[in-house]
Amino acid sequence: MNLDLIIVHRHILYVSATKNPTLKIITWNCNGALRNKFEHLIELNADLYIIQECENPKDIQHEKFSSWAKNSLWLGDSKHKGLGIFAADNVKLTPLDWTFTYKDHTVKHFLPCLINADFQLLAVWTHQNNSPNFGYIGQFWKYLQVNKHNFKKIIIAGDFNSNAIWDEWDRWWNHSNVVEELEEMGIKSLYHLSTDEKQGHETIPTFFMHRKTHKPYHIDYIFGSQEFLNRPLSIKLLDVEMWLRFSDHIPMFFEI
Repeated sequence: MNLDLIIVHRHILYVSATKNPTLKIITWNCNGALRNKFEHLIELNADLYIIQECENPKDIQHEKFSSWAKNSLWLGDSKHKGLGIFAADNVKLTPLDWTFTYKDHTVKHFLPCLINADFQLLAVWTHQNNSPNFGYIGQFWKYLQVNKHNFKKIIIAGDFNSNAIWDEWDRWWNHSNVVEELEEMGIKSLYHLSTDEKQGHETIPTFFMHRKTHKPYHIDYIFGSQEFLNRPLSIKLLDVEMWLRFSDHIPMFFEI
């Protein structure tokens, strides 16, 4: 894989890309009220935006936001806070009918779709979901068990609310277990592939608890199947000082 890692700022990661990248994807937990923040995303000129904690664009009376969000998919428990995929006009989004049920339990939130009849995109925003044992990464583990047979050429991206530092000895659905299961399927974290860092030892955070820079964590991820692993790519975490004005998460920007 042709990757050259360059650290140009303590909180910005750049990896070399092709001169003319064909696809740009951003994942970001916007911390609510995307209608007041989306114009900062426009400057990044992405093809796909995977946004957590955003409102349902169909329920918002905001002309500019509604125009920007006209090509989108969304799901959530409340019209004010859910998971959305927002696409450029030339990107076709086709919803995929995958199950949300594991042994009579509904897991959340996962939004699968087909992009331009070419590859699958699974948007992720894991929840505690009132589960004392299977919260967050446990939700993804359950979703994986009932849907992994559907995974083909796929990108999985979003806020997992999880890291290997929170693994517990008596669980088989820990973060590390999920990463290992994905790798057995040929699906790997692009950040870790690019940096050669180990899970749980990330040097660049994606989340700052209560927007405090002394409380950093890495809990947002982009995974790609084998079809994406042997291509030149770029993956960036954007400027902390700027984006903490809008959210406790930092956007992750991916080009291929």
